Amino acid sequence: MTDAAVPLSRLDRGRVLAWLQDYGVYAAIAALVLVNVAITPHFLTLENLRTQLVQVAPIVIVSLGMALVIGTEGVDLSVGSVMALATALLPLYLGYGVVPAIVVALLGGVAVGLVNGSLVAFVGVQPIVATLALFVGGRGLALVVAGGQLKDIHNPDLLNLGSSSMAGIPLPVVVAIVLTVAVTAVVRRTTFGRRLVAIGGNRTASELSGLPVKRILLLVYVASGLLAAAAGILATARLQASDPSSLGLLMELSAITAVVVGGTPLTGGRVRVLGTVAGALLIQLVRATLIKHNLSDSLAQMVQAVIILAAVYAARGQDGR
Repeated sequence: MTDAAVPLSRLDRGRVLAWLQDYGVYAAIAALVLVNVAITPHFLTLENLRTQLVQVAPIVIVSLGMALVIGTEGVDLSVGSVMALATALLPLYLGYGVVPAIVVALLGGVAVGLVNGSLVAFVGVQPIVATLALFVGGRGLALVVAGGQLKDIHNPDLLNLGSSSMAGIPLPVVVAIVLTVAVTAVVRRTTFGRRLVAIGGNRTASELSGLPVKRILLLVYVASGLLAAAAGILATARLQASDPSSLGLLMELSAITAVVVGGTPLTGGRVRVLGTVAGALLIQLVRATLIKHNLSDSLAQMVQAVIILAAVYAARGQDGR
């Protein structure tokens, strides 16, 4: 092998890894759809499509917040616990009406985000440590609030959030689409989005250049908590029950997988919103495929772990590390 062949092979490898990071998730979805068309009965039916979209909506919403956090070179392990806290708060305030109950549940997510963001931005705690505390404590608080019990939801206005449609599109899907558009606009069109990406790229340089780093970090974690709470509300409405012991379990794994597979590097400095949505769809398709063929959900979790490792390898290989 000549000396010129070595850098050429590295260049080719870098191009392949770059393509995989940018477009691999879309190729994986296309391949999985083709496999399901061939081996899964009734896969292309409208009913199945509707079911898959409704089920993936909460994952998309949580993943949007996770993408913002990871874009700053952070991580939020508390998103599943925030969903549990939101579902625990809802029944306590439904007697005052569905709007006050939803507001309180959203404020619960904001409160968790404020704690996470304050620990990261002002105290200097590592994101994984700060959010790990709420990962454990948040669900414990939710169980205390709910008295450790599952509660059926009978409020028709809340249940409509999980069952009604708008122009034939299920309302949870509409909410996920609206939030996707909003987050895309924030990342691409606003000063906040540009600063967020700059902080993830180089926090020290951002501080030296006078950017309000602490404030942006705080707002990013608040946004993540708010979106996780919104996902918890929609999931509660769809399930017609408040179950803080199980709602949102392992959601942090699904959200991180969606973000990383979608092309947002764990090292920050970039946020790919549409890629994140595609990553969430891929997770849902993997899980649905395995379940439809009588394979356990535990296997789906193992597949997610493999997908994360592959995505991280592609990102690191592209960076030359």
